[in-house]
Amino acid sequence: MKIKDITSYLEQIAPLNYQESYDNSGLIVGNPEQEIDKALISLDCTEAVVDDAIVKGCGLIISHHPIVFSGLKKLTGKNYVERTVIKAIKNNIALYAIHTNLDNIQGGVSSMMADRLGLQNQAVLRPKSGLLKKLVVYVPRADVDAVREAIFEAGAGQIGDYDQCSYNTAGYGTFRPLEGANPTIGEVGSQERVEETKIEVIFPVQLERQILVAMFASHPYEEVAYHIINLENTHSYVGSGAIGNLENPMSERDFLAYLKDKFNLQVIRHTATQGKDISRVALCGGAGGFLLNDAIRSGADIFITADYKYHEFFDAEGKIVIADIGHFESEQFTQELLLDIIRKKFANFAVLLTEIDTNPIKYYS
Repeated sequence: MKIKDITSYLEQIAPLNYQESYDNSGLIVGNPEQEIDKALISLDCTEAVVDDAIVKGCGLIISHHPIVFSGLKKLTGKNYVERTVIKAIKNNIALYAIHTNLDNIQGGVSSMMADRLGLQNQAVLRPKSGLLKKLVVYVPRADVDAVREAIFEAGAGQIGDYDQCSYNTAGYGTFRPLEGANPTIGEVGSQERVEETKIEVIFPVQLERQILVAMFASHPYEEVAYHIINLENTHSYVGSGAIGNLENPMSERDFLAYLKDKFNLQVIRHTATQGKDISRVALCGGAGGFLLNDAIRSGADIFITADYKYHEFFDAEGKIVIADIGHFESEQFTQELLLDIIRKKFANFAVLLTEIDTNPIKYYS
């Protein structure tokens, strides 16, 4: 199997344009055309993980966190990032990261955390905007079904839990073919009036090219009348964090014990309890403090995330319980998530979990 077979599939699940601006998801080291027999999955990519890949004969490491965040100007081995990259290159091991783009999909990291807690009626905590466009195209009445079906097949017309969504308006179009034209309808020099339907569909921005290809291939006109509109609508299935409800409310003390058990935690750092039951839960894998106000507005009783600083805990202001469970701990099951995603698609491909514990934080008890 080629590296691009796996990475292309992962990018269908978690498109690269869903990642945050500061991120560096995607293929970091390696040739997408390289043939590989095995892949190794890890939360982080370190020298020890590369050593593990060498021992296991894996030509690709898929990590959640990118080993390279900012640009590398030199590769001298002066720090662990440079040494890891050098070792991977020397041993012909490709490095691929699937980070905030995996965080930002429903069914991704935060959803996995919510599933682990058994949350019901899950939704994205802060949906993203600017990820949708609208296609408007004018089609002769006799060809409407063919064009509409073609753009549906290419991925247009999905809104939430519904697909094949479109709005259609009947009207007529006029045109006059000029010298050099080869009109499907009418003659050069004569104005034509044709009964047409205006089709309007919404689509994710990353599918624009394939939708236009499908539209042009199915449309009968030599010159297709269409336009594309950028939308500011939020994408209900793409964004940061997750929110959901417990099937049965718990006391704060019981919920913290439940959380500790479900995530195999040694410690939970949290703000003062409020003396009320936990029913609605907001969470975000990794450093999610930027979502606190979203969690409060959503009516959550507790917000679970990581990497909170001392003064940031005061921002709860008695409105919500903040529970910091640790960065690694919040994302530790991402490896199993990726394993499941890949194995469902490539059942006969060898994909392994690293045996290296990459958590840099240790606890003394």
